[in-house]
Order: sequence, then C-alpha cells, then structure tokens
Amino acid sequence: MDTFWKGKTAIVTGAASGIGFALASGLIKRGVRVWAADIDAAGVARAAASLGPGVHPVRLDVCDAAAFRDLVDGVARETGRVDFLFNNAGILHSGKVHEFDVEQCNRIIDVNIRGVVNGTLAAYSLMVRQRGGHIVNTASLAGLVPAPLLSMYAMTKHAVVGLSSSLRFEAERYGVRVSVICPAGVDTPLLDEGAVSVTGAARWRPDVRNYLTLAGGPLCTVENVACEALRGVERNRALIIIPARARLTVLAYRFLPGLVGAFGRLVIAAVIGKGEEKEP
Repeated sequence: MDTFWKGKTAIVTGAASGIGFALASGLIKRGVRVWAADIDAAGVARAAASLGPGVHPVRLDVCDAAAFRDLVDGVARETGRVDFLFNNAGILHSGKVHEFDVEQCNRIIDVNIRGVVNGTLAAYSLMVRQRGGHIVNTASLAGLVPAPLLSMYAMTKHAVVGLSSSLRFEAERYGVRVSVICPAGVDTPLLDEGAVSVTGAARWRPDVRNYLTLAGGPLCTVENVACEALRGVERNRALIIIPARARLTVLAYRFLPGLVGAFGRLVIAAVIGKGEEKEP
C-alpha cells in the first residue's frame, strides 16, 4: 500500500535499536519521512545514518513532556503535519516484585507509561486540529495476559493497552486513529536489562529469553514484528497481536484462565528452579 505511506511523516521513539529501529526501517522503505528519536543520541545517529537521508535523528527523553511537544511541533512546522507517532520507547525490569525498590518501579512507570502519555498528549491535540493522523503505541502480549516475573513491566503495558483502546473511540470522531502493538517474546536489546537496581541492591533475575521461549515458543525477530505491525496500521487494527499464535494465548486466557494459570505455574517453577534455591 505505497499510496497509504508515501510522502507522509512519522516520529518513532526508541528508534536506536530493536523494534523502533525496525519500524523506522520499514517506514523508510515505504516512502515515509521519519524522525527517529531515542535517549541514546549516538545510537540513534548511527541508526539514522544506516537508514539513509530520509531519517532525521533526534535525541529525546520521552519522560520530558516539554521536549516531546517541541519535537512534535517542530516536525509539524517543517512538514505541515505529523501523520504517524510510534510511541515505542520502553524499558524492562524482570524479577520478583518483593525484591524491587521504589526507584526502579518509578523508572519503569516514567518511561513506559508517562513516556507514552507525553507523546500522546503532544501528538493527539495536533492530530485533532489537522483532522487526521495515527498514534501507534507499543505495548506487549504482557499487556493482555498475566506475565509473572515481569509484573512491573506487565503493569505498564496493561496501562498502554487501556489508554490506546479507550482513546481509539474518542479519536475516531476527529479522524484520528489509535492502534496498539502487542507482540509476544521478541529478540531485542530490551531483554538485556541495564542496572539491576537504581540503589545498587543485588537481586535475582530470570533468564528472560529462556523464560519467554518456554512460555510462548521461539522469539520473534524485530523485522517480523515491524512488518506485521505496519500491516496492522495499514488496516487500522485496534489490537495488533504478533505473532498469530499469540492470539491463541489471549483467547485461552479469556475462556480458559485456569488452564493458562496452570501452564504458567509450570513455567515459573522451571525458571525459578534454575535460577535459585526455593524459598522456605
């Protein structure tokens, strides 16, 4: 659908690597002018250079509402409008909730929820005025079903799904579309967590790649996720669940929650059993 994309403008956050980079790459191939934003200035500059002259790298901390609005307004001034905002930036913290500290919880809330809110507030008001546009938020399958050992992450992604699915009905009266991407396990740098704790306290963490593979099968590639996501955007899907087998998980949890819970407990036992001695 080249006519759907060609000549339009998009902002993609978290674009230095992973799904964000793959989304930016897919958009460029479809003829979209892309503003690739990331808190990693050097990384997003390298990413933009590898994608060609149609990409404009921007350093952005999505937690900074004023900076996000400046970016959106700047793109609108330069091009006349913003057609797509991909709120993709996010972080992951894994482990058992009783070992988390407040600072770490605040950080994942700031990036994964407030970052999406900041982008939505900045772009949505503009899109209402221009009577068109599409906001695409990256959540997760963990925003639709339970994800123990990823509880804080799942909390933030449930919030993103709630915002997206609710705003979609408000936005349609102004010609604005809202979609949310919910991928299952994806092989992305997001799985390579940074600091264990803001305060430096040591705690156990699972092997997230192994955990996600046990729970849901082989990890998706970022390229496949981006391709499916952009196809879903073209079709104006509300929930873009990737891959197809993940839709079965959602249906199973809705209609057979006990079965899903029993399977989840087996996975958790296997992962924790490999990572530590069982607690008394």
